[in-house]
Amino acid sequence: MGGICGWTGCEMADTESRALLDKMNEPIIRYDSRPVQKLIGKKSALAVSGHPDSVHTYQDQGIIIGISGHIRFNNIQTGQHSDHRNKARIFLENWLVNGEKALTSIAGEFTLGIIDENNDRCLLAVDRMGTKSLVCHANGEHLVFSTSLDAIIRHPQAEPQIDAQNIFNYVYFHMIPSPGTIYKKQHRLLPGEYLTFKNREAKTEYYWTPSFEEAGTRSFKDLKNELRTLLRSSIQDAVGNETAGAFLSGGTDSSTIAGILGEVTGQPAATYSIGFDAKGYDEMEYARIAARHFSTRHHEYYVTPDDVVTAVPDIAAVFDQPFGNASAIPAFFCARMAKADGITRLLGGDGGDELFGGNERYAKQYLFSLYSHLSPFLREKILEPWAESVSGKQLPLPFRKAYRFIEQAAIPMPARMNTYNLLVRHGISSVFTTDFLASIDTTLPDTLNDQTYHQINARSLVNKMLAYDWKFTLADNDLPKVVHACELAQIDVAFPLISDEMVAFSTQLRPNYKVKKPDYGIFSKKR
Repeated sequence: MGGICGWTGCEMADTESRALLDKMNEPIIRYDSRPVQKLIGKKSALAVSGHPDSVHTYQDQGIIIGISGHIRFNNIQTGQHSDHRNKARIFLENWLVNGEKALTSIAGEFTLGIIDENNDRCLLAVDRMGTKSLVCHANGEHLVFSTSLDAIIRHPQAEPQIDAQNIFNYVYFHMIPSPGTIYKKQHRLLPGEYLTFKNREAKTEYYWTPSFEEAGTRSFKDLKNELRTLLRSSIQDAVGNETAGAFLSGGTDSSTIAGILGEVTGQPAATYSIGFDAKGYDEMEYARIAARHFSTRHHEYYVTPDDVVTAVPDIAAVFDQPFGNASAIPAFFCARMAKADGITRLLGGDGGDELFGGNERYAKQYLFSLYSHLSPFLREKILEPWAESVSGKQLPLPFRKAYRFIEQAAIPMPARMNTYNLLVRHGISSVFTTDFLASIDTTLPDTLNDQTYHQINARSLVNKMLAYDWKFTLADNDLPKVVHACELAQIDVAFPLISDEMVAFSTQLRPNYKVKKPDYGIFSKKR
């Protein structure tokens, strides 16, 4: 899969810089034998590795630039035959004129680093959805950065110190939410964020944040046609010149990709599914239905307990910090099957739910939100006092459902989404010692949730939840899961449903096109 690493502010001999770059690159290329491009300055260095089409570098007169990813340009003149020009140089020319605004001119998934030794400045950035991580360690005169924490801690200026706060955050979230990492003073850029390092000071800003247009007037028919066009173009772009296949769970997102992949390539798509021989957990039949419908070349594998025992050490090793999403296991076995079949790039359906409201929880939270439309007197003087005065478990069924609804609906967002949190339910004191809890801020997860949710530029509940999930569900969880699983299997991965164009389309949809009003009553069973 490759990535980037580098530093600025550390003056050393050329041979020392190359040796240190080699050392930092070891964890990045351990599953990838493709060559590394190295750029060495007087007190800076940068290396980029990966698929030849995703490595873009340029160096000239004290400036170094490296981009890892599949990028294209928007709204800038790149000259004739721009596809054959150095993309790193094209971006650099734009940046020298327009500064950080140049970041709005590129689309696609990327991590980017520019070091300008002439003006003692550095720029780091990631794409709008944070497809790959980029971590930095700023220490006085020095800045060390990489797509891999394991690479950063090999630099002498970035000695690793475990962050107790993020151990707690990990147990709370089952991953470490950005910008935090498992190490102190090492921070991950957020989606759509860039970092500047100048005059020994590191600053972060957003070059892009989602803005939702919720009063759209376009007809449903027009939007439907545009969506179909975007799906085809996004999947075609994701395929590129590779031999592509697709993950297939049988859900709407992966099934859509499988079907359109066959259309754009002109041949049945190669699809890959994992099953579990456990009642209630095996969804293979859904994948088979989709495979039959789209006439895919379908491949299946049932993961056994022995498979898990064998694979977990390798899967754990490919992650550079604690990560608790068990779906990394089936993702790896899918990717390994595809690799063995000669597939060079897998397409994942990640992001479809988060762009178009496909998860049941969005409708569920809409249902809870109806409670706020009741009069304050009814809520605060009658319903909530009643719910506090009774024991829900001892109530007859209809009143028990009413009790549970009031209990959850009275909790404001986004805290209401975390009422099922395992750590909260068990109690933090049952997991952590008193001394440990005294050394951290136990309210920080709630603070991170609130900050993310309330800074979103949207009025509707569903759009606030979607943008919230773009960080916590996608950038911090699902994307690293699939990216690292494919890295271990030594196969490229792409996510066409979160292309910049698909994201922009999602932000223009009216909320009721994403989550319709449920067709069942508050206290009745779903029909």
